[in-house]
Amino acid sequence: MNEEKLLGLIQRAARNAVLAGNPSDYCIGTVISVNPLSIQLDQQEETLTEDFLILTDLVRDFSVDITVSHQTENRAGGSGDPSFASHNHDYKGRKKITVHNGLSVGESVILIRQAGGQEFVVLSRVYDHTNLSGQWI
Repeated sequence: MNEEKLLGLIQRAARNAVLAGNPSDYCIGTVISVNPLSIQLDQQEETLTEDFLILTDLVRDFSVDITVSHQTENRAGGSGDPSFASHNHDYKGRKKITVHNGLSVGESVILIRQAGGQEFVVLSRVYDHTNLSGQWI
């Protein structure tokens, strides 16, 4: 058997083994609890617990550094004292912020199953956040 045929047979065997071995796939789930995290797979009775879930930054709270360089808005004081007169401040440098991306009960999420395994990556929400409560909303 020549090398080309042997290589073709090996590639075909490898491809068939992957296809037969439950390759990765995506599915949709619904968050049924957040502490501890549990996700119900849609159209199945299977519930995934946090032991089998890997969360991306799109579905969890996380901290990150940002660089800022601006001034605060003028703010008037009170009492007529000069030290309370309208003023602003520089706001510069590297600052740590928290991004609140944690999941809420009832949200639909996209999951990717580990090829041949039991773990799932929770990739993202299907829709926008459902539980926003920030100051500027």
